[in-house]
Amino acid sequence: MPIRLSLVGLALALSPVVAVADEPAKVNFAREVLPILSDTCFACHGPDAKARKADLRLDTKDDAHGSGTIVPGKSAESELIRRIASTDPDEVMPPAKGAKKLTPQQIDTLKKWIDQGAPWGRHWAFDAPQRPAVPQLRNPQPATRHQIDAFVRHRLEREKMVPAAPATKEQLIRRITLDLTGLPPTPAEVDVFVADPAPDAFEKLVDRLLASPRYGERMAWDWLDAARYADSNGYQGDNERTMWPWRDWVVRAFNDNMPYDQFTRWQLAGDLLPNATREQILATGFNRNHMINGEGGRIPEENRVEYVFDQTETVGTLWLGLTLTCSRCHDHKFDPISRRDYYRLFAYFNQTPVNGGGGSGQTAPVIDFSTPEQETRLKAAQKSLDETVKQIGPIEKKLRDDAATTTKDGKYESKLPAVIESALRKGPNGRADQNNDELAKHFEKSEPAYVSLLKDYRKRKGQRDAAANAIPKVMVMGDTPKARDTFILTRGAYDKHEDKVTPGVPASLPALPKDAPPNRLALANWVVAKGNPLTARVTVNRIWQMVFGTGLVKSSEDFGVQGERPSHPELLDWLAVEFVESGWDVKRLVRLIVTSQTYQQSSKVTAEQRERDPDNRLLARGPRHRLPSWMIRDQTL
Repeated sequence: MPIRLSLVGLALALSPVVAVADEPAKVNFAREVLPILSDTCFACHGPDAKARKADLRLDTKDDAHGSGTIVPGKSAESELIRRIASTDPDEVMPPAKGAKKLTPQQIDTLKKWIDQGAPWGRHWAFDAPQRPAVPQLRNPQPATRHQIDAFVRHRLEREKMVPAAPATKEQLIRRITLDLTGLPPTPAEVDVFVADPAPDAFEKLVDRLLASPRYGERMAWDWLDAARYADSNGYQGDNERTMWPWRDWVVRAFNDNMPYDQFTRWQLAGDLLPNATREQILATGFNRNHMINGEGGRIPEENRVEYVFDQTETVGTLWLGLTLTCSRCHDHKFDPISRRDYYRLFAYFNQTPVNGGGGSGQTAPVIDFSTPEQETRLKAAQKSLDETVKQIGPIEKKLRDDAATTTKDGKYESKLPAVIESALRKGPNGRADQNNDELAKHFEKSEPAYVSLLKDYRKRKGQRDAAANAIPKVMVMGDTPKARDTFILTRGAYDKHEDKVTPGVPASLPALPKDAPPNRLALANWVVAKGNPLTARVTVNRIWQMVFGTGLVKSSEDFGVQGERPSHPELLDWLAVEFVESGWDVKRLVRLIVTSQTYQQSSKVTAEQRERDPDNRLLARGPRHRLPSWMIRDQTL
């Protein structure tokens, strides 16, 4: 009896294992199905209602299942499979005349997924990252004690590949010095590092470079590029602007290792912080890095709306990794971002007092960075100009009075030509140079002393303007005292208003707190909130891209459905969680990445590696990428 029970128990224990082994692997919706639907179906059957064909929607479970297009568990009865497998050019989907085609493997994947019940999910990037367990390697090497290496080598084990040998010390110091400072090491620095036998020699080198003031300058390069920094306005005039104090603030922030969440809040909404300091307000110059159009005849409101578009979309790209621009004119064709979502984000920046007029790179609101000497020079020049204005005022009043007559019906009339009367009425500070030219010509013979004063006024005004222009004025962010209404704009046209909207965030992402005020500070807090699924991933990926040449997500500015999936998704999520839990410590993140054996591998590529992984997406060798132009220039100098 005991033996018989044991045999029965053994049979029961073994039977499920056999059944599971015979079952086909589960199809992962987010990884395998969603990319197919997005690439071949969503343009016509996706989120954009206006572009949707046949009233069929395949981007949501309820619509796809409810329409009968997908019959869970029954691929043979699903219209989706019938249409994509059809050989009839009038029925096949995607349409035969289009460029998109499904491969037999993709069709097979969709069939398997439907037969397995068509389980739904959503795009990986819209779920908050969870810290995965660090993989246990089958054949751990003594050097594999770094978490990054465990993730990378676990993937290499699956691919039956081995990591490259370590780079030489000469190669390492050149690589790390360029990556963290933008400059090559000096011969003396190379000699010291090569001669250091300590096991932590590389870690000491990394710490020295992170403490260098050059580190902040190097980190600022990539940030300034992404933040569209320039020393001129762009467009045809391309006048100069003085945003370099904001640039210097960015350098200091990186060198001081400002926590990234604070770095974000200050730039998006430093002016709205309680008792905002001068430095916090300066940080908001980030928002004013957009181009400025000073073209004659340009409509100011059109300019203003374009500037707000730029501010909104830059936030979407830089922190969220989303292609928001698509939703300016229509619901996004691939990602769950509607036009309403877009203009609700737009509303946060739509409160700027900038009216879009003029082409100055010092358009208010601004803060100045004058020295005491510059302030003294400006005050002296202004005082001199005011004295001349006081002399001119009485003379011009007399000239007008002497020319004044009264008509029969009691109205004022001047004997002076209309253009001269108009110029005098404006007063010295209200006139353009052309008006002064007209006055000087008209009174040249009759009032030589007055004409001499006009000449003196123009000279002193030029001195005052030169003193004022010499003071750096940095454009910063501010809001109007009275809230400006925001409307959805038809195809992004500034004057084509549709529904009124209030500030808010995309409905597909975590909601704002119920008590959140409708301002940029609430938006900034939401961007760096722990539950936001995008910000930490996007930031970690950008820093990985900085040192490896390519991010774990190759499409670093597009984490949407059309973007590339991460080469190492678990590593990306582990780094994102680690970054947030470290207090958004950027230097710690950089140190963590570059002290890995993955980073320190030789970049020499074998024939097998070139054949199997030409772009080094599996990280079986060290980074190898071209230097940017500014690094080449600095090395030449």
